[in-house]
Amino acid sequence: MNQPKRYLITAALPYANGLKHIGHLAGAYLPADIYARYLRAQNRDVVFVCGSDEHGTAIPIQAMKEGTTAQAIIDKYHPIIEQNFKDLGVEFDIYHRTSSALHHETAQEFFSVLNNNGDLEEKETEQYFDESANAFLADRFIKGTCPNCGYEHAFGDQCERCGKSLSPEDLINPVSTLSGNPPVKRATKHWYLPLNKHEAFLREWILNEHKDDWRPSVVGQCKSWIDGGLQPRAVTRDLDWGIKVPVKDAAGKVLYVWFDAPIGYISATKQWALDNDKDWQPYWNDKDTKLLHFIGKDNIVFHCVIFPVMLKLHGNILPENVPANEFMNLEGDKMSTSRGWSIEMDDFIKDWVKKDNGGTQMADVLRYYLTAIAPETKDSEFTWKGFQDANNNELVSIFGNFVNRTFVLMHKLCAGKVPPLHTDILDEKDKTVIADIENAAQKVTALIEQYRFRDALFEVIDLSRKGNKYMQEKEPWIVARQLATDPSAQKRIDNCLHICLQLTANLAILIHPFLPSTGKKLLWMMKVVEKILAWENAGKMKLLSVGYSLRAPELLFRKIEDPEITYQIEKLKMNKEETKENTAFENTEASKTEMTPQAASPVKPEIQFDDFAKIDLKIGTILSVEKVEKADKLLKLEVDMGFEKRTIVSGIALHFKPEDLVNKQVVVVANLAPRKMRGIESNGMLLLAQNPEGKLVFVSPETLIEAGSGVS
Repeated sequence: MNQPKRYLITAALPYANGLKHIGHLAGAYLPADIYARYLRAQNRDVVFVCGSDEHGTAIPIQAMKEGTTAQAIIDKYHPIIEQNFKDLGVEFDIYHRTSSALHHETAQEFFSVLNNNGDLEEKETEQYFDESANAFLADRFIKGTCPNCGYEHAFGDQCERCGKSLSPEDLINPVSTLSGNPPVKRATKHWYLPLNKHEAFLREWILNEHKDDWRPSVVGQCKSWIDGGLQPRAVTRDLDWGIKVPVKDAAGKVLYVWFDAPIGYISATKQWALDNDKDWQPYWNDKDTKLLHFIGKDNIVFHCVIFPVMLKLHGNILPENVPANEFMNLEGDKMSTSRGWSIEMDDFIKDWVKKDNGGTQMADVLRYYLTAIAPETKDSEFTWKGFQDANNNELVSIFGNFVNRTFVLMHKLCAGKVPPLHTDILDEKDKTVIADIENAAQKVTALIEQYRFRDALFEVIDLSRKGNKYMQEKEPWIVARQLATDPSAQKRIDNCLHICLQLTANLAILIHPFLPSTGKKLLWMMKVVEKILAWENAGKMKLLSVGYSLRAPELLFRKIEDPEITYQIEKLKMNKEETKENTAFENTEASKTEMTPQAASPVKPEIQFDDFAKIDLKIGTILSVEKVEKADKLLKLEVDMGFEKRTIVSGIALHFKPEDLVNKQVVVVANLAPRKMRGIESNGMLLLAQNPEGKLVFVSPETLIEAGSGVS
């Protein structure tokens, strides 16, 4: 295949509904960044686009949790996610937003073209409707009992306890999360993309044209979908939040997020072109453009089946490859923010990048480990011990050690300058390592072109390993003892260090796509400009001029100590426990309001008066409130109970500002057994309810009464 004129690289748009974890980074964004940096080093025409996915039910649901608006949620998380990527060295050409006017216009135009061409179908179906809220319910706005595991708070699309995919019809005793009432079925009209009409095209394009050059897991998942029988898929929804459907009789309907999100790649390209006085159209319409989607395996069907059908109908080019990664687990369990079992990029940056003297070097350490264990062909696992070992045993002991030894000996034995190469005395060891340099460049190039970044990185580290072995065999520090008696000693020292320095320059080029800060640090130590990073220089032996003075060595990486790792493991466990406590709290509070007299079956078993009489409810006055450190949902309250002051920890930080709670009177379960939360002993529980919008409200006395008064 001839080299394309240009490349367009996309990375899956992350939902702007919360912080993103390192599993997301490893799945789509880091491999895409490595490939884009490699192409830039080859001086190819490449545009790397991404942006926040700001529509869909995930956004308003998060807004309900935080007691705010959907717009406030995306305005909060979009800049955080964008900065997280920057801090970890992911260099997009543009990081856009699907809430932008340009994206709304682009998505509506896309829909209109398909609709006007007769490529969409209108259908009337029955969907769940909340009569109290006067709204059709998206899957995530319906809760009920999971038919698989019995979990009472499963959503209409998936049970978060057992992970089973569901539809709202599967739930036992479904209720609306908006009002707590059971929903009813009501007819509604939507537009559908008839995927069944494009089965022949997909079979030929994926299962024949790309069966050998796409990853087997991608082809396999696509085949499973196609063989299972493709069905028309709705492209619109009944929601307030999203892009309005550009049809006269479509009031209250928006484009389904799976339809509008991938169009975000096109609108991002348009915005990049506007910002840089370029023409966006060749990147989406010219067959000499190579389009690549970097995603996780949960996005395969959208990028390999649905979006290609949309692109074909709209007249755009199709993706050349979709190098989807499998999942990355964490310390023996699936990574999940909702269960508190994850490492957010933001947390890593705060704990390692911003606090560490090495700064961006710690970002490179994360990039190194995530690439070294990349889930390219099967699920992989991040462990903090593995992170430490990768840094200490590979980056410090092999890569960094070779560079440091080379610079130290060059300053000690060659006056801090690049020594000459004496070709007349080159031996087999010299010739072998020179060949290793050239071969490494060829291997890394071939592997990156095949999207085998894990193997490519191994070849870079292996080259530094060979450099260490070569230096150990040559022992220039021993040869230096022979300078007074052996006329050839200096020549042998020169040859060894000349080759090691040229190898170091090659390492800077080859490591740069993977560890950009490390590559640039090497340039600084060698006192050369970034032009040397051009990929055409990889494998060459004349990158550093003879007689050129180089800077004194500086350590590229520091050793990570055991206490640092112990702290992170304990922090992870605490986060999981805190999330479990908060989830239990939220489910308990939700159960008070989600079930109504109409939904009699979910009422808990009958109790006797004596059972209820055991609960001691008293009025308390909140004296002070503060946030619990490193716990987004917890507040620590000092409450005057009349007869004593108590500390109560409550998971209500997303619903109330601390300053608004001081002097407020609340109902407290006063005889609840103490329990520790985040290391703080909590002595009591606050009585709260949940309004129809999902916001928690206090059950409080109407008038000010004495603290400690009983409630009956």
